[in-house]
Amino acid sequence: MVEKSELLPVLEQIERDKGIKKDDILKMIEQALVSAYKKHSGKMVNLEARINPDTAEVQAFLIKKVMETVTNDNLEITLDQAKKYKADAVMDEDIHIPVITEDFSRIAAQTAKQVIIQKIRETERQTILEEYHAKEGTLVGGTAHRFVEHNIIIDLGKTEGILPVREQVRRERFAIGERVKVLVLKVEKGTRGPKILLSRSHPLVVQRLFEQEVPEVYEKMVEVIEVVREPGFRAKVAVKSNNPKIDPVGACVGVKGSRVRPIIDELRGERIDLIAWSSDPAKYIAASLSPAKVISVNIVNEAEKQAEIVVSDDMLSLAIGKSGQNARLAARLTGWHIDIKSESQRKEAAQERVAHSTEELNKLEGVGPKTIDILIKGGWGSIEKLTHAKPDDLTVLRSVGEKTAIKIIEAAKEVFAQAKTEKPEAVEAAPETPAEAETEAPLASEEIKPE
Repeated sequence: MVEKSELLPVLEQIERDKGIKKDDILKMIEQALVSAYKKHSGKMVNLEARINPDTAEVQAFLIKKVMETVTNDNLEITLDQAKKYKADAVMDEDIHIPVITEDFSRIAAQTAKQVIIQKIRETERQTILEEYHAKEGTLVGGTAHRFVEHNIIIDLGKTEGILPVREQVRRERFAIGERVKVLVLKVEKGTRGPKILLSRSHPLVVQRLFEQEVPEVYEKMVEVIEVVREPGFRAKVAVKSNNPKIDPVGACVGVKGSRVRPIIDELRGERIDLIAWSSDPAKYIAASLSPAKVISVNIVNEAEKQAEIVVSDDMLSLAIGKSGQNARLAARLTGWHIDIKSESQRKEAAQERVAHSTEELNKLEGVGPKTIDILIKGGWGSIEKLTHAKPDDLTVLRSVGEKTAIKIIEAAKEVFAQAKTEKPEAVEAAPETPAEAETEAPLASEEIKPE
């Protein structure tokens, strides 16, 4: 068997370097020795192996039961034979018969080697699995090692991770050996060690980079509320200060961009808009459209989160962005439906509404242009709305008395009632002319019959 000077120092060194306990390895060697002996002898025997933890001396014993009649020589022994090994042996007692270990010393040495190697591998795999499980959602550094189809294998030092196509940034290209920072997205136990899924396109990549580069973010004095990005092109980061003395955007940008610049470089030129988060939806929406300057934000429907934003004519294209990118990211960041209009578009829309209301209110008998203008400015530009109005609603308007208000409401009800009676008549189709019937019939037949 392996001498003390050979085995024990090796096990002690493994315990120091790998963290594998010496006693655990010795127990595994004992189990392996039993299996090896049974395989070597070709017999189904009851064997017990012991290794002295201080000297590494191996002792092996065949265990046989004392029986009056022996039916299996491998497992049973007569009382007379048992007394050769133990003088006071009795019936039904288990007798330990020493086995000369030199007979399978070569097997023992080989088994010890295999067990140690196997245990080291299992322990290292488990250690790596636990280490990277704790790193899920964090950034790690690595190098591009090789390419498997379109996936990139990243060398992380102790192990490898995979950067699949779906987690890559389309515009990024890496050379073999190039350093790269990646997000540990998911860690699973595999047959050949841990499977580590990495990402470069996840929004957390941007957040973790800010935590690395900006001390205030790492120390939670400045909090990253939300990150949305179109990887490789643009990202919007909403930040909030937990300290009234700290400007969240300024802290993240740094002096002359000293803090945000390394992040942009790591993301291969991806543009980053830093947005000051606000609990006021109007302020937050206006800031989210940065770098465009917003003139006004009109909350159209707070329940359905709909807002109308007005920008100057020269800011319209900047607010919308290339292929609608800026507006799209702003909507994702805030969670609001955003309708962006220029000043000219808003004025045109307002003029169209006024013209439509004027045309509608001109149907009212006895209501002049000045009164129509007052009604429109007061928000009463619809005949249907006027039918539900009360005199008191209109008398608050300038130059509208109670009699005038009653007159306007009665005129509106009359026009509205007349329109309702005329509508069914308009719906009833006029008799078709022969020419119309001839032109429509083939169309109908074409819709029914497939080609």
